[in-house]
Amino acid sequence: MAGRRSYSSPLRAADAAQTRARIVDAAAELFVRDGYAATPMRAIAQRAGVSVQSVHLAGPKSALLIAAFERAFAGDEGRHSLLERPAIAAIVAEPDPGVLLDRYVEFLVEANRRAAGIIHALRAAADADPQARAAYDDLEQRRARDMRMGAELFVERGLVAPEDLQRTADVLGYLTGPEAYLHFVESAGWSLDAYAAWLRESLGMLAFGQR
Repeated sequence: MAGRRSYSSPLRAADAAQTRARIVDAAAELFVRDGYAATPMRAIAQRAGVSVQSVHLAGPKSALLIAAFERAFAGDEGRHSLLERPAIAAIVAEPDPGVLLDRYVEFLVEANRRAAGIIHALRAAADADPQARAAYDDLEQRRARDMRMGAELFVERGLVAPEDLQRTADVLGYLTGPEAYLHFVESAGWSLDAYAAWLRESLGMLAFGQR
């Protein structure tokens, strides 16, 4: 029996993770298509192929919205730092600064492209729903923490002076965030290649132009 339990527990965990992923992905699709306020939990359940109870157990709608953004942007969800997520951790470990910058830009372009629709839903939800506003504000605080950690890496590698740490974090937050992507790609009509070129040039100036 002990062997059966040890075997079945990972299977149950995997099944639970797959169910949650379906719920979050279904929520993301409906939030983007129909809007946050117009998406009831039963619609998420129907789209995910699960019970309404399963959706409620996955968290309140505001938490599903944040999870949807995290999965779209970073590839996984959770409160851990962006630097601890596998894709970014692998990039940060790159010893060649130029290669690191190229890989980081590639990640950001694709991540912002995937997350653009969710960002629109996030903003609308935060303006209309107190729970969504609280979740969005928390996400922004975590993002600011990540940008400061990124700026600290610049300082550690001698690319930025210690006294410029907070300024670098603030600029990094703007350059890499969805606002710049939405402005250039969706509002100004830039191609992804043009946005990527601007982003690489801007990050290169930030990292290598302040020595």
